[in-house]
Amino acid sequence: MTDTALQQEIATELQVVQNFDPTIEAERRINFLADYLRTTGMKGYVLGISGGVDSSLGGRLAQMACERLRNEGYDATFVAMRLPYHEQADEADAQAALEFVAADEVATVDIGPATDALWDATAGTDSADEAVMNEFGRGNVKARQRMVAQYTLAAARSMLVIGTDQAAEAVVGFYTKYGDGACDLTPLAGLTKRMVRATARHLGAPDAIVEKVPTADLESDRPLRADEEALGVSYDHVDDYLEGLEVPEEAERTILQHYFKTIHKRAMPVTPLDFETRQRGGA
Repeated sequence: MTDTALQQEIATELQVVQNFDPTIEAERRINFLADYLRTTGMKGYVLGISGGVDSSLGGRLAQMACERLRNEGYDATFVAMRLPYHEQADEADAQAALEFVAADEVATVDIGPATDALWDATAGTDSADEAVMNEFGRGNVKARQRMVAQYTLAAARSMLVIGTDQAAEAVVGFYTKYGDGACDLTPLAGLTKRMVRATARHLGAPDAIVEKVPTADLESDRPLRADEEALGVSYDHVDDYLEGLEVPEEAERTILQHYFKTIHKRAMPVTPLDFETRQRGGA
C-alpha cells in the first residue's frame, strides 16, 4: 500500500497543482512571467530550447508573456537559445520546437569546445573501467555549460533565465545541479509531466512535441537515452504518485529512493506560488 501521508507531504512540498485546468494554468504562468518582469524591471527572458515538451512549453509561455508586456508598452524580449554539443542527434525536433515557440530572437551557441576543454583539463581519463561514469560526468558538464551560456547572455542584456523543472522531474531529482537545475524562475513548477503535456497541447503544440519521448541527451555513448530508462520508473507512475493515486510497490520504492537521494537538489528558485504569496504580503 502506498504511504499516503508521505505521498501528500511530497506533493505539498512540490506545490503539485490540484484540480488541474490547462487554460487556468497557462494563464497563471503567463501572468507570473509578465508580472515578474514588471516588478524587477528586467528586460526579458532567456531559455535553452532542446526540442522536448518542457522547454517548448516554457519557451512559449515566456514568449506570450513578453508579447503581452509589449502590448502594454513595456519593452520585453524573449531569447530562445540553441545549445548543441557539437551536433544534436534530434536537431529536427529542436527546430520544430523553435517554430512552435516563435521566439523574438534565437541565439545558437555550440557548447562542445568549452565542454571538451574543461573536461580534458580537469577530469578526462582513458581508463576503460571508468568509461561509463566519465560519460555521465561529462554529461553534467554539458548541462552546466549550457547554463553558463544562458546566464552570460542574460547578464549582457539585463534578462532573467528560465528553468524548465516540473514536479515529475523535481521529485526524482532528474536534473543537473547548477546545470538545468539552475535558473531564476521555474514557471512549470507544480505541474506533473502529463499536466505539462496538456498545457502545451492547449497552447497549440504539435503532437510530435507533446508526445516526444523525454530524454536528457547528455551521454554521448547513449544519445537520446530515454529518461524513464535512466530512472527505472515511468513518468505515468511518477505522475500518479504526485497526484495522490495508488502506484505499484516497486514504482513507489524507486520514486522514494530518488527523492531521498536528491534532497540536496531541491532548494527551489522562485515559483508562481512563492511570488503570489509575496505579493499578497504573506510570509
